[in-house]
Amino acid sequence: INRATKYVYIFTPYLILDQEMTVALCNAAKSGVDVRIVTPGIPDKKMVFMLTRSHYARLLENGVRIYEYTPGFLHAKCFACDDEYATVGSINLDYRSLYLHFECGVFLYQTPAVAQVHTDMIETFAVSREVMIEDCRRKHPFGTRLLHALLRLIAPLL
Repeated sequence: INRATKYVYIFTPYLILDQEMTVALCNAAKSGVDVRIVTPGIPDKKMVFMLTRSHYARLLENGVRIYEYTPGFLHAKCFACDDEYATVGSINLDYRSLYLHFECGVFLYQTPAVAQVHTDMIETFAVSREVMIEDCRRKHPFGTRLLHALLRLIAPLL
């Protein structure tokens, strides 16, 4: 993310970011990199879905584009960057997957498979709904805002 010059595309079913990842995504977008994240439009875990959505406003305000996959539940976990790198595997963007679990992924570098991952991502954007900042600025009830704050507090446990 920090070395990207053109684009970083991310598919993840669970967007549970720590401060460092949030800053990296925002800095990349602010430097002109096309940063896009696709999450499920239909959740499998409501609490995790609420936590995922609690990150949207800050990312959108800093230029990250977010999409929700509308045809169903998106369980893909892949990254593509600058037509050179891609990963595909079982690694979620959450604390437990990145630091505690033994997740697996294939790192692709300068291979035709990177272009195939990129093409799949472009096709997925076309069938996904782009989340706009206005979606996040709607006034949420106090209980929802409180729940978002609590979920972020216990995020490493989820």
